[in-house]
Amino acid sequence: MRKLVLFSLILAVVVIILGAYTRLTDAGLGCPDWPGCYGLLTVPLQDHHVEAANAAFPERPVEAAKAWNEMIHRYFAGALGLCIFSIAAIAVKQRHSGRTVRLPLLLVALVIFQAALGMWTVTLNLLPVVVMGHLLGGFTILACLFLLHLKLRESKRKPRRINSITKFALLGMAILLMQIGLGGWTSANYAALACTDFPVCEDGWASRLDFSGAFSVPYAETYEYGAHGYGERMTMHIVHRAGAVITFLYLLWLGFRLYSREVAAPVKSAALLLIGVLMIQVTLGVSNVVLSLPVIVAVAHNIVAACLLLVMVWITYQVSRYQGDPQQGGAHG
Repeated sequence: MRKLVLFSLILAVVVIILGAYTRLTDAGLGCPDWPGCYGLLTVPLQDHHVEAANAAFPERPVEAAKAWNEMIHRYFAGALGLCIFSIAAIAVKQRHSGRTVRLPLLLVALVIFQAALGMWTVTLNLLPVVVMGHLLGGFTILACLFLLHLKLRESKRKPRRINSITKFALLGMAILLMQIGLGGWTSANYAALACTDFPVCEDGWASRLDFSGAFSVPYAETYEYGAHGYGERMTMHIVHRAGAVITFLYLLWLGFRLYSREVAAPVKSAALLLIGVLMIQVTLGVSNVVLSLPVIVAVAHNIVAACLLLVMVWITYQVSRYQGDPQQGGAHG
């Protein structure tokens, strides 16, 4: 099962990359139905299939490039779902040999809900709450798969303990997930370029802030390309930037705190990795604004966010293995 979990973990990263690319190339409605594409299992390419698709969906004529982006994402997501169902089946079968069962079953529940969110993304025409939830669902599945991978690597189960450093790590993970959610909300509402100046926004931005509007969902026939006004989208962008500052400062503090303490070597390595990945993520975030959101940079911003989450899972897992308080030198391998 270890190899299958590792393969699924890599596949989950690929799915996140493909999902980000699909969203950033405006291909979320590249196929206007679900789970197929214009009623087919693949993108309609032959002339009579294209004509039939355009007749069935006159408001959404076939754009092959966007449709392929969406379908490739679905193919990989479907493969990931099958892998997770297989992991759960193996875990249940081997439950008497000490294999963990709760986490694989949780992953099955997450995959089922994630599939529903994928369907609603299309049927509700990119409703921002659903799009953001779909993004967070993908990151949650990735984190759970990585946690399962770490658990399976242990030759012997060790008791977990919520010490002071673990609490700091858990808080850091919560802050990071909130920031990922804000990024998803900003992206789902097409607000990534609502501010093109740096480090804040255009002149007069403070007078146009609209928090209630920014975090509401106005009625619209479709949410493709956004349904909020400029002031609302600008507010989303500003809040995301503010969240980035808070996340950066806290995780940077956590990284230096862990590195400076008497902790085990894996924790020190994770702390250095956290600081390095954090610096890359800030550089990519600034580049998104300065370079007007090039797709490759924006996709990389999503990938590095996933890497940050994995590092935080690793740190939390490692520090929870201590029998004593890491700050008091109670480190164990």
